[in-house]
Amino acid sequence: MQAVEPVVKGNNSVILRLRLLNQPGTLARATQAIGACGGNIGAVDIVGVEADALVRELVVYVQELGAVAEIRSALARLAGVEVLDVADRTFLLHQGGKIEVRGKQPLVNRDQLSMAYTPGVARVCTAIHQDPARAYDLTIKGNTVAVVSDGTAVLGLGDIGPEAAMPVMEGKAQLFKDFGGVNAFPICLATRDVDEIVRTVTALAPTFGGINLEDISAPRCFEIERRLKEALDIPVFHDDQHGTAVVATAALINALRVVGKRAEDLKVVIVGIGAAGTACMHMLRALGVRRIVGLDRKGAVSTRRADLSPEKQAFLAVTNPDDESGSVHDVIAGADVFMGLSAPRMIGVEDLKRMAPDPIVFAMANPDPEILPEQAYGYAAVMATGRSDYPNQINNVLCFPGMFKGALEVRARDINEAMKMAAARAIAGAVEPELLSADYIVPSVFDGRVVERVSAAVRQAALETGAARLPG
Repeated sequence: MQAVEPVVKGNNSVILRLRLLNQPGTLARATQAIGACGGNIGAVDIVGVEADALVRELVVYVQELGAVAEIRSALARLAGVEVLDVADRTFLLHQGGKIEVRGKQPLVNRDQLSMAYTPGVARVCTAIHQDPARAYDLTIKGNTVAVVSDGTAVLGLGDIGPEAAMPVMEGKAQLFKDFGGVNAFPICLATRDVDEIVRTVTALAPTFGGINLEDISAPRCFEIERRLKEALDIPVFHDDQHGTAVVATAALINALRVVGKRAEDLKVVIVGIGAAGTACMHMLRALGVRRIVGLDRKGAVSTRRADLSPEKQAFLAVTNPDDESGSVHDVIAGADVFMGLSAPRMIGVEDLKRMAPDPIVFAMANPDPEILPEQAYGYAAVMATGRSDYPNQINNVLCFPGMFKGALEVRARDINEAMKMAAARAIAGAVEPELLSADYIVPSVFDGRVVERVSAAVRQAALETGAARLPG
């Protein structure tokens, strides 16, 4: 039997509930059948005892979920083995949703109820009416963010609609709370109309201290963010754009330290100049990079193109100083950095060979990067992806919890460019100089220091730029 590489990804795992005849060898035959079908067994628990049988639950990891049906069929053919249930562990985690709302104070007697609700609450309402700023102190507003989406550009799934987008927005809300201590609530809108989205979010804004826009397709996302920033006096942050750009910039800061290059000397090729690619370009320019070439599906964005949208014309106005044209295979020659926010298999080893010495490759398409790390190793001096199963994951969770935590703590009116760059430098600084290496240019998302470093840096930048309402 061919050995199966152990799989430890929770998203490809099931719980098998089996009734096993209480005889020697029954469990062994079941586990052998699971292994023969490509399953890797984790925990095994007894959950029931009967007169002549044991009921066990087995956690089984698989490379592909299609193997589960094969496992179930193989087990059903075994004497003394009955399959009672098969449950997808990922679906179980989502059952009933991943977040909930609960009160902070118990209401167990009339006295408490009279303060939390009528009649005592009226005095609090009156205080806010007389001074609306007190809503930050006396309601949930001061530490709460709306996670707003229309479901048009969800992860690698694309346009799946508001209902199907909810699990992602719930997950985002959970990350806000678990990593940053910030309350967040998902709001998925049943409209794609820019005017209606802006009106709706503006109408909802009094409840929240900040707005996190999520998974809204380009170019609509640019206008929605711009108009909301103009209309509201609270932070509005499109994480797909700016969160990605902040973490990618942090990764580049440390990658340059590894290879000994300076930002102002780089040639950077960005494949995919939608929301994230455009935001990355602006942050790289703020970092000091001057030679940036952007590419869309039709190739390099240059003056030779007559089909450029207004957004791409604006991109070109501050990039491609040498007016390079052609495909990625053409313009990658001599590049120090490849930054991919596009699609799988965009470049190959031959392209890496044509880059400048010690090339830096950020292949951030998810779930399949523009080039697999296995291919790039040996040719790229530093390799990063958006995936958690390779070193150097460029993950937005390094940014947005600390970004909003810092902004909310000083009641920022906005999240400006200085706050974004401060966050990037704080993330980069969370990697100790003595530990910095080609395989460690960004900290772990579970590094508890990151949120505090980022929030402190964002608070300071908000104070220095006048975006803060409160002293730090």
